[in-house]
Amino acid sequence: MLPECCLLFGGQESEQRQYAVDEAHSQLKQALADLAKQYKVVLVAGSIPILAEDERIYNRCYVFDHEGNVLSHYDKLHLFDVEVSDGTQQYRESDAFCPGKHISVVDTPFGKLGLAICYDLRFADLFRALREAGAEIIVLPAAFTKVTGAAHWQVLLQARAIETQCFVLAAAQWGQHNGGSRETWGQSMMISPWGNVIADKPSGTGWLSAKLDMSELQQVRMKMPIINHHRFQSPQLQS
Repeated sequence: MLPECCLLFGGQESEQRQYAVDEAHSQLKQALADLAKQYKVVLVAGSIPILAEDERIYNRCYVFDHEGNVLSHYDKLHLFDVEVSDGTQQYRESDAFCPGKHISVVDTPFGKLGLAICYDLRFADLFRALREAGAEIIVLPAAFTKVTGAAHWQVLLQARAIETQCFVLAAAQWGQHNGGSRETWGQSMMISPWGNVIADKPSGTGWLSAKLDMSELQQVRMKMPIINHHRFQSPQLQS
């Protein structure tokens, strides 16, 4: 699994326009597919820009099988239009990107993967929708800012894991970008369905690896069947 904007990450979202083409002609997509095939892995390929119908772009995550075939894709639903007390100060993803139109849960040899990206982490309804669609593992490529990451990153990951009773795997950008004007929090993490931290990379570049105990997931869900106890209607994605 790779972080959000895994192959290019500029200071402003608009800088990705020049690299956005339709998926049939995307060299970035092909390069990631080739990596999955070369190393014989299921690859959650962070996110790359893909040209949308209205000339804006999707922030898209592809999942490739071990032969480089696309298992599924997900376009980021929630766009980061906020003010942050950092060197960038104002983020306007909607100036360049358009939101996705669907959720995605995909079958893999090791479980059902639900897909989300970065700012999606703040929207619990999406995670509930993924759980109700069958997700057992929710993956989150991300590029959280240093300011918001320090405040909310870990607690939100643990909350989403506890609420959904899923494993949550988050791969995050870390460090300074664009000459130091943009800084990301990092701290890639793996969280259990009970909310425990399985693996944690507090800072720096690198990678994490851990074996997921799917029997733990089944035990947590059996002993506390919260999906059967909801008193509110299931979330529905707005058009």
